[in-house]
Amino acid sequence: MEEIKRKKLLHLIEKNCRLTSEELSILLDEPQNVIEETLAFFEQERIICGYRGLINWEEVEDDWIEAIVEIRVTAQGTEGYQAVAEQIKRFPQVETVYFLSGPYDFLVMLQGKNIKEISNFISNHLAPIEAVQSTRTHFTLKKYKDWGIELDSRERDERIKVSP
Repeated sequence: MEEIKRKKLLHLIEKNCRLTSEELSILLDEPQNVIEETLAFFEQERIICGYRGLINWEEVEDDWIEAIVEIRVTAQGTEGYQAVAEQIKRFPQVETVYFLSGPYDFLVMLQGKNIKEISNFISNHLAPIEAVQSTRTHFTLKKYKDWGIELDSRERDERIKVSP
């Protein structure tokens, strides 16, 4: 499969991972077996790392909160940062870990039942990591858009308001 179609395949899956290989075959005008082989290759090479649905947990859970934690660590060589990332990502509460440029070295996204649970996790598990100098925590209050998808379920009245 040509490079342009391979990238288009990845974009289609990223937007809707529920598309079948038959549907992808039609959309890309490629034989279904070629699509399936390409997907298997992408999975084997960890180009496709998994498939997920985007859930608006605010509509389902009352006891659910997410936090974004910025972490500053003692200056490390590349392998030192890798070691810190390995320590951070092993916790099940940690959904995402990014290595950053700027004043903070890592951005970590956490999930928990409440603010206290997240705070306890940070103070008992993240802050004690030897290289960690400081953390800055932001709690998400409401998500309006995630991964390119609008989450606000309220219908919007687009009519122009006119008063008599």
